[in-house]
Amino acid sequence: MKSIQSNIKKAKKYLDNKHCIGVPTETVYGLAGNAYSDISVKKIFNLKRRPVNNPLIVHYFNLNKLKEDCHINSNFIKLYKKFCPGPITFILKLKKNSKISKIVTNKKNSLAVRFPKHSLFRNLLKNLDYPLAAPSANISNRLSAVKASDVIEEFGSRIKYVLDGGRCQIGVESTIINLLNKPTLLRFGGLDISEINKVLKKKILIKTNSKNKIAPGQSPLHYSPGIPLRMNAKKPKKKEAFVLIKKRGVNYNNYYYLSKKNDLKQSAKNLYSLLRKIKKDGYKMVAVEKIQNKGIGRTINDRLNKASKY
Repeated sequence: MKSIQSNIKKAKKYLDNKHCIGVPTETVYGLAGNAYSDISVKKIFNLKRRPVNNPLIVHYFNLNKLKEDCHINSNFIKLYKKFCPGPITFILKLKKNSKISKIVTNKKNSLAVRFPKHSLFRNLLKNLDYPLAAPSANISNRLSAVKASDVIEEFGSRIKYVLDGGRCQIGVESTIINLLNKPTLLRFGGLDISEINKVLKKKILIKTNSKNKIAPGQSPLHYSPGIPLRMNAKKPKKKEAFVLIKKRGVNYNNYYYLSKKNDLKQSAKNLYSLLRKIKKDGYKMVAVEKIQNKGIGRTINDRLNKASKY
């Protein structure tokens, strides 16, 4: 317990001094900075080499802190009560007097907000006087980080500190819902859309390729392992790594398994680590067998589809 508190203290010190650090969430690791500070937010964009028109998600400890920055509505309250803290991000209307850096939103009057579930990250947020802007801790368009070592691999000495919270439990980014008008899904993620439909008692719209960027994850190329990726493959080509959803009786060197028994949640958790490993193992191409397009399988297919635009 003592070491946890000293790590939180260290993380807070860096953040208070307007540095960026790596933080664990239940979805993927984030690259965090003070969301009220232009200096901190600029550092996030520079470190990630992220286009300035791609807004950031801001992480809050609770509703009280959020109310200082955003207008909340009835759809938000319903979803917040059911799923927060958890892997869901909301697009809300920004208050005129909000202290959120305009660089976070690319001067838009809306904000992407989330309440992360990871206990270490929550402990950190509780100890801060400001929310944290924290996109995924990776260079833009590359694979997200699911372990502290992934973050170090991405940024090396250019990042001051990584708060190590172990491996991320979900392994893919949060689901993003636009609540400015009619509830609309902007990004598939760690929370299944059918769960959201149940709470709102209606089928929400799906618009994952909007040109008006009010949320992350909408670029055509994203989540790339840095090598060409082919989806829905029946078998691999020569010198191609082959990703399979479940273990087979045969075990060739170029076969990589996402799960033991066709488990979609386990596959999502293992996806980025496996693609990183394939690249490290020296493969120049990767093929992925067809994955069921249901539940979190839709999120996996969304990530693979964007990675295939390499």
